[in-house]
Amino acid sequence: MKATLLPPPAKRRRGPRVAVLALVLFSLLVPLAFLFDRSQSGYVTTDERRRQEVVLPSFHHVEKTDGDGTVNGLKQDTPKKTPRGNSGGLQKHKQTDRHTSRVSTKPKVLPSPKVDPSEAVKESTQGTREVSKDRKRLDKGTNIDEVENVKACQLEFGSYCLWSREHKVVMKDSIVKRLKDQLFVARSYYPSIAKLEGQEELTGVMKQNIQDHERILSVSTVDADLPSFTNKKMEQMEQTIARAKSCTVDCHNVDRKLRQILDMTEDEAHFHMKQSAFLYNLGAQTLPKSHHCLSMRLTLEYFKPSSPGSNDSSARKFSATHGRHYVVLSKNILAASVVINSTVSSSKDRKNIIFHILTDAQNFFAMKYWFDKKSYREAAVHVVNYEDIIKEKLTKFSVRHLYLSEEFRVLVRSTEQPAGKTRMEYLSLFSHSHFFIPEIFKDLNKVVVLDDDVVVQRDLSFLWNLDMGDKVNGAIEFCGLRLGQVRNLLGSTTVDTKSCAWMSGINVINLDKWRKHKVTENYLLLLKKFVMKDETSLRAAAFPLSLLSFQHLIYPLDERLILSGLGYDYAIDEEVARSSAALHYNGNMKPWLELGIPNYRRYWKRFLTRDDKFMDECNINP
Repeated sequence: MKATLLPPPAKRRRGPRVAVLALVLFSLLVPLAFLFDRSQSGYVTTDERRRQEVVLPSFHHVEKTDGDGTVNGLKQDTPKKTPRGNSGGLQKHKQTDRHTSRVSTKPKVLPSPKVDPSEAVKESTQGTREVSKDRKRLDKGTNIDEVENVKACQLEFGSYCLWSREHKVVMKDSIVKRLKDQLFVARSYYPSIAKLEGQEELTGVMKQNIQDHERILSVSTVDADLPSFTNKKMEQMEQTIARAKSCTVDCHNVDRKLRQILDMTEDEAHFHMKQSAFLYNLGAQTLPKSHHCLSMRLTLEYFKPSSPGSNDSSARKFSATHGRHYVVLSKNILAASVVINSTVSSSKDRKNIIFHILTDAQNFFAMKYWFDKKSYREAAVHVVNYEDIIKEKLTKFSVRHLYLSEEFRVLVRSTEQPAGKTRMEYLSLFSHSHFFIPEIFKDLNKVVVLDDDVVVQRDLSFLWNLDMGDKVNGAIEFCGLRLGQVRNLLGSTTVDTKSCAWMSGINVINLDKWRKHKVTENYLLLLKKFVMKDETSLRAAAFPLSLLSFQHLIYPLDERLILSGLGYDYAIDEEVARSSAALHYNGNMKPWLELGIPNYRRYWKRFLTRDDKFMDECNINP
């Protein structure tokens, strides 16, 4: 027979195997990256508000204080831990105007107008009291260290710390707690016992008891889930620990091991807190499923042939200069509806009220259908597609997307004051979109801008009778924060360090004076001087831009007009909230979310539309 040579076996290709291993490794790393929050810092979830708390750096005192104790002239002190989504993209800009290089060290400061509240103001705000004196502060017995820990937590995690403090659950499972304590003590003694000669039997018993405890705690987190033999295991562990303590060991080794376990426990607790804070922010920034359902249903109904058309009689009122025009920026149908319903219900004269809702293209048709089929007494509602107007008619503006009022948190502290005086302030200001209102409503000369997280409880008609002089923006001043305290965030532009910050919520805007002072043009010039790396830094830039653009152009409104903080502050007196002219739910805990503070949600729900079939079908019950 003739032998034939068989061909050599084909070599297996390693390519597919390497690719499979790479995919497996990638599938393991991606969840870990998400778990440890290593995603891009500028990531913002697709939500109806696109808001987030933007933390600003803390500051140290470098100049003298005012007579009222307010700190002026502070230098930046970057915090050790920076929370996700911070304003790190905010940078000092260089002054390009050649004339500003010769500015005197004593800038000319325009005098603030003297405000004497009219009888209408007093009538509308009667029954209110000074908010700062009526807030329920921490109990007198609260430890100062605990207060400082809360403030440090807020610096890293924001209002999540306030929420978690209110929802703190006291551990009632005493047996589980005792098991953990025994496990920690046994682990601290085990390395020292294992090194002793003649204690092999004790070492083996201790190791077995540690494994038994670990096995029990891995499957049981509450007393009700513990197996029946738990008490026996606890007695065995107690005897083993007593035997270990009777042995002569190096106390330093035991102490060092206990400290290691303590450090590991603190790291684990911080890790879980970081996870919980991420989920809290996710819940605060994400559109609830039921709200998304409502928006989709209304959009579908809008395009049906049987959908109602626009009211022509109301359309003629939109450009009437003699009317009382309110502007609301919103992407949330129910939030905008509550603002309109509460304002109309609280008004004495409803005939000449016109609301202009600026929304984005995604929510425009749903908003249009909702407000076309709803009636708000004699008031007219005009829904405007903000993004289409910017894209078609205002092409010179680079900021095309709709942004709602931005919310910031600022840590204010001074080395000359006790640690207890350190405070965290939450501030809401205009976004980039607010600066284009005069261009959108060119036929109007005066508007009142309302945030969509505001509830009006008193008649606001007196705001139309205010004589603001040469001022542009009638706003509530917030003198708890002055421009000198955030000087390093304002660039090299000359500022009046004693000027107070101000708040959005309810703002009276004189559009004629706005155009005269060229506020939008000045804003665009300032915008070019700030470095915008991503959307997060763009939104963070709203802080200096809002303060600089309206410097010396703020008309201070009566502070009793609106009560702020209902979206983060659990310490507001309910009597004050009930008697305030308006409520501002600034903060992450909005009243339409499950995170909303229960005691304050009822003021918002009172003006919520009821008996709507689409709300029932989408199971909306805030």
